[in-house]
Amino acid sequence: MSENTTADDRHKARMQRKKEVVDSKIAEATTEKGLILINTGNGKGKSSSGFGMVARAMGHGMRVGIVQFIKGSYQTGEEAFFRRFPDEVSYHVMGEGFTWETQDKERDIAAASAAWEKAAEMLRDPVVDLILLDELNIALKYKYLDLAQVMQDLQARPAMQHVVITGRGAPAELIEIADTVTDMGVVKHAFTAGIKAQKGIEL
Repeated sequence: MSENTTADDRHKARMQRKKEVVDSKIAEATTEKGLILINTGNGKGKSSSGFGMVARAMGHGMRVGIVQFIKGSYQTGEEAFFRRFPDEVSYHVMGEGFTWETQDKERDIAAASAAWEKAAEMLRDPVVDLILLDELNIALKYKYLDLAQVMQDLQARPAMQHVVITGRGAPAELIEIADTVTDMGVVKHAFTAGIKAQKGIEL
């Protein structure tokens, strides 16, 4: 009985100290601003996380813009779902598929440029609270877009506008100006075992 009480007391003391640290950090975090968030890395879930933030923003009554730079050759579950809310979400699929599918660099550059024109339009609009730029990193990696122009447009956006950027290979310069960067690693993926992409999981 005394041993359990001692263990319980130690646990309570640890949690109390942890709470004090967390409460202190929360109290110190007083700045409010529009954020740039980047999901990058080779692991699964970059776009899924971005769309999760879209749903979260909508739950708070925020207006959202979505531009997809690469995934355009097939409809995803995200697109089918979020297009149900045209008054809350401005959804634009601008890519024509993955680069290894199109095999046409000039065509990919033209598609990426058109996508960035749409993104830049949203980045100038203070009515749009959160913008998801899905697979933008891929377009930048292949130099389909001018990185300097992209960064300039991002930094000139309305002060309270949030931007979520996804895709492998985020440029170092973009990471530098971001507020939150998550590098998603791969531990295991069903595709390597010969399991195809499936609805509700990858599509």
